[in-house]
Amino acid sequence: MRCLTLAKALKVQNVECTFICRNHAGNLIKKIQQAGFIVHILDAIENDNSSNELLADNQNAYNKQQPLFHADWLGTTQRQDAQDCSAIIEPLQVDWLIVDHYALDKTWQHILRPHYKKLMVIDDLGDREHLADLLLDQNHGSTVEKYQELVPRTCTILAGSTFALLRPEFSLWRKYSLSRRKNNTSISNILVTLGGTDPDNFTGKILQKLALVALNSNIEIIVVMGSTAPHLQVVQQQAASMITSTIVKVDVSNMAEIMSNADLAVGAAGATTWERCCLGLPTIQIVTAENQRQIAEDLATNNVIKLLRDINDLTYLMATMEKWLLPIATQTHSIVDGLGCERVVDHMIKGYQL
Repeated sequence: MRCLTLAKALKVQNVECTFICRNHAGNLIKKIQQAGFIVHILDAIENDNSSNELLADNQNAYNKQQPLFHADWLGTTQRQDAQDCSAIIEPLQVDWLIVDHYALDKTWQHILRPHYKKLMVIDDLGDREHLADLLLDQNHGSTVEKYQELVPRTCTILAGSTFALLRPEFSLWRKYSLSRRKNNTSISNILVTLGGTDPDNFTGKILQKLALVALNSNIEIIVVMGSTAPHLQVVQQQAASMITSTIVKVDVSNMAEIMSNADLAVGAAGATTWERCCLGLPTIQIVTAENQRQIAEDLATNNVIKLLRDINDLTYLMATMEKWLLPIATQTHSIVDGLGCERVVDHMIKGYQL
């Protein structure tokens, strides 16, 4: 999603953007195409090798590094993936190649180097080397020092949530959202959003716990899910049986508006964190993937979110929210202002002109 957001911002500047995606389960190919972009689709590979063999083959032959921790996410080797991409990129001779994948490093980038003029890497792990001209880590607390030994000395490093890639709608709704929650300590609208697919059905687990909480009769729960979520029908049935008015919305196109009118969110860690921060939306956050945990812990320490470490703690957090709701709302909106995408595009255009 962050690449799609960036592509839309570049398109406004009359930059033509093309995507390459491998056809893995849960991909966003259709969504990218619906946004009007060309997508070159690479076949998903049925890999018969053992995990260890795949990791070994993905080992960085260019500099003899250890295998990447997320190597198996690629579904093939870096060399094979680079060859597949090369056939697409070579005739395009792109000005900027933008890569956002935890299983790719300078091995992949070196093979493709003859076919691009400049390379931008989107990362947040800081666990591998890159041949980048521009590196973006949009997470709160990230620093330039985190990447200095992983990129060329000439690389520009954009670190921190001031560069968070948000759609323009979030900056447009920011003033309204912050104004309506000023000094607000009451709850009338709860937003539950655990990602588009939510394969582990955290949404259902949250609704089960909310059903046990003594909520005011005027409260409404809004659940947002994607149409491809495997547990969508189960959640819809569950919502219909809730005592508290609960509405399930599918494939929404007005997320900023929905967030702006919510008083509290129960949501997944990840990129939507910065959307909620931009709008000052107090959030009880759930880590749904281990690579999100450190950032979530840091945000909780800095009183930006409430971190739900155990699903059973939701009852306590809901019962005590009058004590922490306003302090969280006051702190969270200072993290992101919604203009990060504009700043990144500005660096890309200026960097290419140099």
